[in-house]
Amino acid sequence: MSDDEDDIILSELNDEELVEQMFDDLYDGLKEEIEEGVNILLERGWQPYDILTKALVGGMTIVGNDFRDGILFVPEVLLAANAMKGGMAILKPLLIETDAPRMGKMVIGTVKGDIHDIGKNLVSMMMEGAGFEVIDLGINNAVEAYLEAMESEKPDILGMSALLTTTMPYMKVVIDTMKEQGIRDDYIVLVGGAPLNEEFGKAIGADAYCRDAAVAVETAKQMVARKHNQGVAS
Repeated sequence: MSDDEDDIILSELNDEELVEQMFDDLYDGLKEEIEEGVNILLERGWQPYDILTKALVGGMTIVGNDFRDGILFVPEVLLAANAMKGGMAILKPLLIETDAPRMGKMVIGTVKGDIHDIGKNLVSMMMEGAGFEVIDLGINNAVEAYLEAMESEKPDILGMSALLTTTMPYMKVVIDTMKEQGIRDDYIVLVGGAPLNEEFGKAIGADAYCRDAAVAVETAKQMVARKHNQGVAS
């Protein structure tokens, strides 16, 4: 470890160089460096929202694109997302104080009977990386858990994940229950998981099937923007 990389002193970089370096550090999953970078930018008077969007989301966008293109794989993305989380932990209380604009809010969880969560965790982290607030319900969620979370959190998006063919149909149970209660149209419903496909998403009445975390982020952004525009129009 004697290469020049280790000799970079973050505080000596100007703002532009520091943000570039943070992109690299996020890409490499260096949590402590990201936390240090966030603190330096705060000391320099940067607004929390600007640090979030320009340094962290900017860096995660590169990670997301390379994940989509098969240059990066799940372990690297999880490391990058974990580094992002370190930065977010510092910014979160400050963002709440300043009433920063948010991309939107998402409740996400793996469905009943299913204890797989790597894909879901990846989506959660990348959604946070894109500036969404994410409420992660964890694994094995019955319809009641989703309904309670939607009631208390009032999210824009409900995300459901399944990795087993046997648990996939439970997504339809949740959507059908939402329809029965007359709340289906209040939420964007995104579904994902290895055994799913677009036809299945359509058949159960989801708004979209997302084949991976990068697609989930793009889909969420587009749909929330559309929803907000309709809200303004109506």
